[in-house]
This record gives sequence, structure tokens and C-alpha cells, in this order.
Amino acid sequence: MSVGVFGGAFDPPHLGHVALVRAGVERFGLDRLLVRVVADPGHKRVATRPDVRLHLAELAFAPLGVAETALDPFPRTVDSLEALDLPDPVFLVGADEFVSLPTWKQPARVLELARLGVATRPGIDGKQLDAVLETLERPDRVHFFPIDPLPVSSSEIRARAARGAPIDAFVPAPVAEEIARLGLYRGVETGGGGGMLGEDPTERTTPT
Repeated sequence: MSVGVFGGAFDPPHLGHVALVRAGVERFGLDRLLVRVVADPGHKRVATRPDVRLHLAELAFAPLGVAETALDPFPRTVDSLEALDLPDPVFLVGADEFVSLPTWKQPARVLELARLGVATRPGIDGKQLDAVLETLERPDRVHFFPIDPLPVSSSEIRARAARGAPIDAFVPAPVAEEIARLGLYRGVETGGGGGMLGEDPTERTTPT
């Protein structure tokens, strides 16, 4: 059975996250996808409680069928993978996160515990990706797959929600409805990243 792992703060989860995961499931033939909602990302502030972000992630990824969503108590990828103790899973990340791989905690150990499935989009500098590969002991553990560009970030969605602008074009419909019902992101600071496709190039379950 092929298992994938996808982690993040998901504050909130958006269509870019879903598109990446959908493409990753298809590319690697995943039978299960563990969506890990990081309780305390450590490297950035979050606007909503872990249980709320977990609920939003459940709504976002449920249509995939293979997704199993849970809170992740570990802020570092290597610690999360050690605890999961899975048989050679595929850890899905965006190309922007992959570029920061050398700054992660124990990147070599991460590649021992999991293969990396790296989503690439038009505009990504291939030279940057090659430069990271050259630093790795096991570049054969890294697999790239293409995704269509989708210019959306969690920080932009929070900013739009804070000023009462519609977010329906950026998040799955059930997520938009729940954000509206709960009145999330109203009057909160909206900076701090959170984007999946071109923003916040940090370790998906946190750097260093």
C-alpha cells in the first residue's frame, strides 16, 4: 500500500493545497494520504486554533477519498515522520518548500524516512532545484511532478476575509461556508505567509 503525507498549518486550507495533493495522489498512485495539520507551526503565527484548522482541513480534503486528516503535534518534519514510522511514504511538498530543504532539521534523515514528491509549476527556477539536489546524499529519493499554476495563498485569503471580501474562488466551497459561519479571520493580523504555491518557503512542518 502506497502512503503519502502532506503537512501544513492550513490557516486556511485552499484550492492550491487541494490541487497539489490531487496531482500527487495521481502521480504516485497513493492508496492513503495522511494530511497532518501542524498544531504549533513554530516558525509563524496562526490565526485560528488547531481544532478549527483541523476541521477546515477535513472539509477541504474529504472529497479526495483517500485523505485521513489529523493533528500533528510535531513542528518539525523529521520528528513527525519518525513518529509515523511508515514504510517508505511519499512526503508531498511544493517546489518552494523544497528549495529550503537544506535548512530543515536533519534533511538527510528526512530522505531516509520518506521519498519527497515535489510539485513544480511554471516559473520555478530549475537551477535552484538542481542546486538543492547537488547538496543531497540521496537525490534519487526526490521525485518531481508538475502542477498547474494557481496563484493563491493562505495569507491572501485571511486578508480578504478580514475585510469582508469574498473568498469563494480561493477555497473549497465547504471551507468558505464554514469560515463565514464561524466568522473566522475577522479583525486579525493577516501577515505571515501560509501560501503553498510561491509563498512562505519554509519546512512544511517547520524549519530547523
